[in-house]
Amino acid sequence: MTASTATETATKPTTAHSAPSAAHSTIDTAATTPGQLRVIRRNGKVTAFDDSKIKVAMTKAFLAVEGSGAAVSMRVHDLVNALSDQISSALKRRAPGGGTVHIEDIQDQVELALMREGHHKVARAYVLYREHQAQKRAAEAPDQATPEIVLNVTHADGTRSPLDHVRLNALIGEACSNLTDVDPNAVLQETLRNLFDGVPEKEVNTALVMSARTLIEKDPNYSFVAARLLLDGIRSEALRFTKQPVTVCTQSELSGLFADYFQSYINTGIEHELLDPTLRQYDIKRLTDAIDTSRDLQFSYLGLQTLYDRYFLHEGGVRFELPQAFFMRVAMGLAINEIDRETHAIEFYKLLSSFDFMSSTPTLFNSGTLRPQLSSCYLTTVPDDLDGIFAAIKDNALLSKFAGGLGNDWSRVRALSSHIKGTNGKSQGVVPFLKVANDTAVAVNQGGKRKGAVCAYLETWHLDIEEFLDLRKNTGDDRRRTHDMNTANWVPDLFMKRVMEEGEWTLFSPADCPDLHDLTGLAFEKAYTAYEARVDRGEMKNFRRIKATNLWRKMLSMLFETGHPWITFKDPCNLRYTNQHAGVVHSSNLCTEITLHTNDQEIAVCNLGSVNLAQHVTENGLDQEKLARTIKTAMRMLDNVIEYNYYSVPQARNSNLRHRPVGLGIMGFQDALHIQKIPYSSEQAIEFADRSMETVSYYAISASSDLAAERGRYQSFEGSLWSRGILPIDSIDLLAEARGKYLVMNRDTTLDWEAVRAKIKVQGMRNSNTMAIAPTATISNICGVAQSIEPTFENLFVKSNLSGEFTVINPYLVRDLKALDLWDEVMVNDLKYFDGSVQQIDRIPDSLKALYATAFEVEPRWLIEAGSRRQKWIDQAQSLNLYLADPSGPKLDQMYKNAWLVGLKTTYYLRASSKTRVEKTTMTKLDGKLRGVSADPIAEALPKACAIDDPGCEACQ
Repeated sequence: MTASTATETATKPTTAHSAPSAAHSTIDTAATTPGQLRVIRRNGKVTAFDDSKIKVAMTKAFLAVEGSGAAVSMRVHDLVNALSDQISSALKRRAPGGGTVHIEDIQDQVELALMREGHHKVARAYVLYREHQAQKRAAEAPDQATPEIVLNVTHADGTRSPLDHVRLNALIGEACSNLTDVDPNAVLQETLRNLFDGVPEKEVNTALVMSARTLIEKDPNYSFVAARLLLDGIRSEALRFTKQPVTVCTQSELSGLFADYFQSYINTGIEHELLDPTLRQYDIKRLTDAIDTSRDLQFSYLGLQTLYDRYFLHEGGVRFELPQAFFMRVAMGLAINEIDRETHAIEFYKLLSSFDFMSSTPTLFNSGTLRPQLSSCYLTTVPDDLDGIFAAIKDNALLSKFAGGLGNDWSRVRALSSHIKGTNGKSQGVVPFLKVANDTAVAVNQGGKRKGAVCAYLETWHLDIEEFLDLRKNTGDDRRRTHDMNTANWVPDLFMKRVMEEGEWTLFSPADCPDLHDLTGLAFEKAYTAYEARVDRGEMKNFRRIKATNLWRKMLSMLFETGHPWITFKDPCNLRYTNQHAGVVHSSNLCTEITLHTNDQEIAVCNLGSVNLAQHVTENGLDQEKLARTIKTAMRMLDNVIEYNYYSVPQARNSNLRHRPVGLGIMGFQDALHIQKIPYSSEQAIEFADRSMETVSYYAISASSDLAAERGRYQSFEGSLWSRGILPIDSIDLLAEARGKYLVMNRDTTLDWEAVRAKIKVQGMRNSNTMAIAPTATISNICGVAQSIEPTFENLFVKSNLSGEFTVINPYLVRDLKALDLWDEVMVNDLKYFDGSVQQIDRIPDSLKALYATAFEVEPRWLIEAGSRRQKWIDQAQSLNLYLADPSGPKLDQMYKNAWLVGLKTTYYLRASSKTRVEKTTMTKLDGKLRGVSADPIAEALPKACAIDDPGCEACQ
């Protein structure tokens, strides 16, 4: 028996007759249980999935190719178990919670697993054998007429009725309408192949969606097809729950039903205590008249599935919120305190539903509900006493419970071996308390919506800093590890100067030098050197002196090894802080973009939302007029959060109402470059980063000033940099004064900033801070654009989040390849083979290779310089991931020193390679050669970045 024969024999049905249409399948109910994965055999029978058959088949296949023997058998046994687990997981992802897969799908996955792991001889034999068998089956029954399809659907009440083929065709036709290069018949045939007689009604829609989903790699427009087919199931579910007279309708029919549905939706949500009864006070008819159901057609599959799984209101697991009702519900909440509620709710709805701007995840979760916790980020400082420490941990739990991401400053907590006056003992240091904070984040998981998320910050002079660097290691005493909590270094400029000058660095306990915590810039340098002088005189006992370069190397080593602690810079965050008269910035937040002051009375809060830059550019550049309109409305929405927001702790409310900071950011930066055909690695991209952020800054600051004229200045405005006529671009001078020669930052401007200064002098500012660029991990998925300011991850890859795994393909690349008549199945397989990179595909011209370079093909200096150009305009910071294809000590050293020198306030994750790889399939075989056979796997040297392929990290947006 050949290897391929063994595999085929074990996976095909035992009966030998030719395969009928899948539509004639019957269920072997004795062999299946509810929720279990089932297999449609070629004889039409549906049986339970049994992974032992895969193991037997592959074992025979390997032994047939490689021979037998004890050593070979033992090695094959381990290989087969691992491969079988991969195959089973892949199949269950395709049909979560039970469902059906066709026998061909199983064989596809066997083939994939063999190729992916480099077992090329077995894979090649298997592919050729499958083709031979297909030809043999076709030759055995060449004249057989296709049997008439007779298929019954089983409804929830157990009754059966024939599948409505007319409606099935209508749904697929509507889903494919106005989309190029999609084939309705291909979707239909793939759907019918995965249906069987007696199929549960809900699985028909699943089969439709999955059929379109499998075609996304052929053309990105199939993502819209899949989304539109998913809408059918969403419509039926929502209309049925809200007790509409019609529960089955096409998208085109929905507009006529929407008014009745929306009124019922509001009433149902209030009755189930999910919506605020105040929403009934709106003029519902006026709002409904403004809703545009055609905007449902904008969704990609990833975007709509994410909304359905995570955002739509549900009762008992049943979603009753349709997409446009969702956007209107969010808008109604944000307008709830407006005098003319309806006008502003409609204005907000239009902005959200157009994808021009998107509020952050907590706002989308909770706006219009009974507990409107809409803010994204909370920053706290932890005091140096037991009551204060555990009060801070309690605050973490309360804030995390309602979807807040946390940044904790731990620099005040005394170091290991410090004296404790109350007990006359010695402190255990900061690490044991960090362990408690870590476990609290795990325990409080935001109602099951997403993991609790917190980042701990510690200043680089703290005596426990070296233990802090080790917190994320997988070795050592697990009681002194925090595997679930992010960590970040809060680095003063003086340390970086000592590193540059190869000087010494002294570590202190904050119990001995408490003022260092609140000092910045030259004042910090003066006090720090005075403490060092006391050490030299023998006046301080609890300290440690090391070479600054040695500590720097350990910081970089731990960043390389564990991905933590991130490197953030204390002094630029403070010296450029607009509200520095009100307090000191002691940390950033969970994602390193928020830089607000904290103290024992104030927990800093920030409300986030992001402009979709791709919606505001054309081939000729920025559409400034549209951008100005978007930002004006977006700033009003963000400001409205502050009064409307639910605050779980009083310190957060006090701070937010007093200072009113908001964080307007951007997303789709890479899309904007693609639209303009600008490579990320180019001076043009740097210039665009500069000009686009200048424009956002100009209109955001101007809008906040206009809100101040309408609503009043924020309470602590007097004494701020704003009140002194110092704008973010001007504050660079304050940093330069303290840095001296260690600052290289572009200062060019193009807009009329004098007019903004004059406006602020007269009107003031509504918000202490206006801008911050967050990761936009999920809201960019909703809008179908690249997240935040990130370069393209890969041009074709599998993206994972809490909703599952999704094929993502770069539509701009496909567009340009089609224009050159280069887009075909071979190109798809080439992209898979090279993990989404175009650099080694000879057919692609160099201009496109430059334009579609992926994240690891963009030199970090371009990311850092683009970040510096944006940072000069932003009054807070930006979540800036750094990518390094071939990391080394000297490269890391140069990269992070450069980040400091060009004035960045913070950095975020360091990435080295991807963990999630594209499944390399064999769509076609040409010239007798396998296409898309896996190269050696790339080892993942570093942890994954925010939400690119991390299902758990969605805490900011």
